Amino acid sequence: MTNSPATSKWLTIVGIGEDGVEGLGDEAKRCIADAEIVFGGRRHLALAAPLVKGEARAWPTPFDPEMRDVLALRGRKVCVLASGDPFFHGVGATLARHVPVDEMRVIPAPSAFSLAASRLGWPLPDIETVSLHGHPIDLIRPLLHPKTRILALTSDADGPAAIAKLLTQLGFGATRLTVLEALGGPNERLRSMQADAFDLEEINPLNVLALEIDSSRDATLLPLTPGMADDLFEHDGQITKREVRAMTLAALAPRRSELLWDIGAGSGSISIEWMLAHPSLRAIAIEANQDRAARIRRNASACGVPGLSIVEGRAPAALAGLETPDAIFIGGGGTGPGVMEAAIAALPSGGRLVANAVTLEMEALLLARQAELGGELTRISVSRAAPVGSMQGWRPAMPVTQWSWVKP
Repeated sequence: MTNSPATSKWLTIVGIGEDGVEGLGDEAKRCIADAEIVFGGRRHLALAAPLVKGEARAWPTPFDPEMRDVLALRGRKVCVLASGDPFFHGVGATLARHVPVDEMRVIPAPSAFSLAASRLGWPLPDIETVSLHGHPIDLIRPLLHPKTRILALTSDADGPAAIAKLLTQLGFGATRLTVLEALGGPNERLRSMQADAFDLEEINPLNVLALEIDSSRDATLLPLTPGMADDLFEHDGQITKREVRAMTLAALAPRRSELLWDIGAGSGSISIEWMLAHPSLRAIAIEANQDRAARIRRNASACGVPGLSIVEGRAPAALAGLETPDAIFIGGGGTGPGVMEAAIAALPSGGRLVANAVTLEMEALLLARQAELGGELTRISVSRAAPVGSMQGWRPAMPVTQWSWVKP
């Protein structure tokens, strides 16, 4: 797109730290001073106040992710103030969804994570980072492995205590926590203690929490591979068992940024493990049973994917209006009238469908579909050792017939 001189580079996004004007370069200072309108949080505007000559506008409450106030000024000299690096969990990413990149100038400052890593001497490529600002703290759960180092951006002064409590409940009470407050400013402070002894008070709302993970033998660990232990999920027996789940996830073959429909989700184990494969993955769990839907919500939080979307309703009616999926899994309820037809119709070209059958009726449906459309049929049989009197023998689980298909 070619811009007219009136709109070219009309928007400047300036990253500012707790050191305020002193930490800004000459270009950033000039852009703030030249702007007709300067947007930012009240704290940002106060930090930059000595430079602001135009109109200062604080962000509206509640915050408008559509950025209507900024977009209405297109073509005028507008400056937006952001914390640190605007494109690292910042407002820059929000603005970039609405403003072409060739219409904006971005002058970043060090992010809170960069500042924290420099204070601790932690190489950023070797640690995990997570933003819990405005998000459930359950997002940290998949990262909780012994010897892992984590930097977590919190929401407020209460965040560190809440995380310390969660760690203690999950068996990670021995984790060393460091609260890094107001980094880069005159009130900067670092304080450390063990999670299960956390009693810090008067914490600055602007804080980053550093975690050096240590655990007890009974800590709740979420493994990196698919096929998590069944007892990590709350369920009523309606769950795709561990070994079958691992093979099902392999057949679904998740790829970054994809969306899964999990039809007849039961405990939500397939949706949850799909999302655990990568943070960019999303899933919609469709479940008709109200108690099971509530159970899926609890499982999603416990496994660190609170963003799992849950639709309470019976397929195929519950599928109407949902975002187009990249892959579909059909477990329980696949024999319902019109379910398979609706799933096949919803998939785009190249979309993947995996369906599991334990009943003869569902197996017959899958055999018919494979004969009609092609795809792969797999028979999954699992046996587990169990007591037989004073000895042990193999007890077979119900075999599963799996149909996997890619839509032409």
